[in-house]
Amino acid sequence: MAEPAILPDAKDVTRVDRIGAHSHIRGLGLDDVLEAKVRSQGMVGQLAARRAAGIVVRMIRDNTIAGRAVLLAGPPGTGKTAIAMGCAQALGNDVPFTMLAGSEIFSLEMSKTEALTQAFRRSIGVRIKEETEIVEGEVVELEIERPATDPNNASAVGKTGRMILKTTEMETVYDLGQKMIESLTKDKVTAGDIITIDKASGKISKLGRSFSRSKDFDAMGSNTRFVQCPEGELQKRKEVVHTVTLHEIDVINSRAQGFLALFAGDTGEIKSEVREQIDGKVLEWREEGKAEIIPGVLFIDEVHMLDIECFSFLNRALEQPNAPVIIMASNRGISTIRGTEYQSPHGLPVDLLDRLMIIPTEHYKKSECLDIIKIRCEEEDIEMEDDASALLASLVNKTSLRYVLQLITTANLVAQKRKSSVVELEDVKRVYHLFQDLSRSTEFLSQHESAFMFHTRAEPAAEKKEDKMDEDKEDDDDL
Repeated sequence: MAEPAILPDAKDVTRVDRIGAHSHIRGLGLDDVLEAKVRSQGMVGQLAARRAAGIVVRMIRDNTIAGRAVLLAGPPGTGKTAIAMGCAQALGNDVPFTMLAGSEIFSLEMSKTEALTQAFRRSIGVRIKEETEIVEGEVVELEIERPATDPNNASAVGKTGRMILKTTEMETVYDLGQKMIESLTKDKVTAGDIITIDKASGKISKLGRSFSRSKDFDAMGSNTRFVQCPEGELQKRKEVVHTVTLHEIDVINSRAQGFLALFAGDTGEIKSEVREQIDGKVLEWREEGKAEIIPGVLFIDEVHMLDIECFSFLNRALEQPNAPVIIMASNRGISTIRGTEYQSPHGLPVDLLDRLMIIPTEHYKKSECLDIIKIRCEEEDIEMEDDASALLASLVNKTSLRYVLQLITTANLVAQKRKSSVVELEDVKRVYHLFQDLSRSTEFLSQHESAFMFHTRAEPAAEKKEDKMDEDKEDDDDL
């Protein structure tokens, strides 16, 4: 007798979750009266800024604000992008939220104004309502006539058949055609299933099994869902709501492949005539009550990277009736407006700054930095000793919060190298010496500047003055 084959050990397939810089943000961390909690939903500190952002989110939900612009202004590493992500989480999936970096405008293969226009229209949603007739009931009996050539072949699809559907009040027999039989066979519909049939498209949706069949153990699995038998008549009118953005409608109507163009990536420039026709049609649906416009949010990070032409476009676009709310973020002080030689606060023109509601952000306190480090450790599933996390919190003032947060993962790798599941103080010290921060790197460059190529550091004024005096003395000697 042959020995049975030994199968290799099966490995569990686990889902890999990518952890981003702001994946721990779940909302703005506000209570019902829009008061910011010290630590909630992944947010720490910045109480005044979060409360101001919460007021903006409340107005967006209530449709009492549109065509406004908000500027999150503060030093690097003070949570501006985190507050914007908290706004997106607080608004939910019903309100369109588009993220855009200022430098993206110049890397796309289209004009700057076209890229901004597409970003605007991605941030404006259209909730389209339509009524469809459906047939909903419990399958009592399903008979399919097999071909006479092979009546015992269950896989052969019949051309005719009949189905009995019932509700709690009525029961009806339906004759089935070949297409309907193919759909029922594909969805494996059997007696006892609760189904709905869209009369317009013929689409069949399987809702679950009837509670009356809950004791049929041979006809159910571990994932079987039991539902009640529908009430009322079999034929009903159901309101279906579709939420799309204006940009999606633009792409569908401007490309030959229709909605498939949405998956093609770069959609190219769209003619203004197409947009005007779509705007007119949406306005007509709105007047008829078939559609509702949802002004969303456009978040532009590093807004100071835009130039004067983009700022001019934003000024005009904010005056449109269906403009979204624009949230901008900038970490610049008094800086030059791109495309000009003039300087302005935050690198934005003064006429645009007049339209903005500015929300300032401040540096985090040491205790708040410690809370952020602990939240990131929980998000990355890392166990760290208290003295190690305290050392990281103390390094924030010396280096930066962004640098310290990157040391968490590297310190965990060092701990794993020595077969430990807990990050200790020595692990943090080791990665601190392995990876330099900005100040230590600058100090290293200043000490070994001559060893690097193409260094262009300006010479001190005293050295320049001495060199000038030496040149003048040489000229006098020559004379």
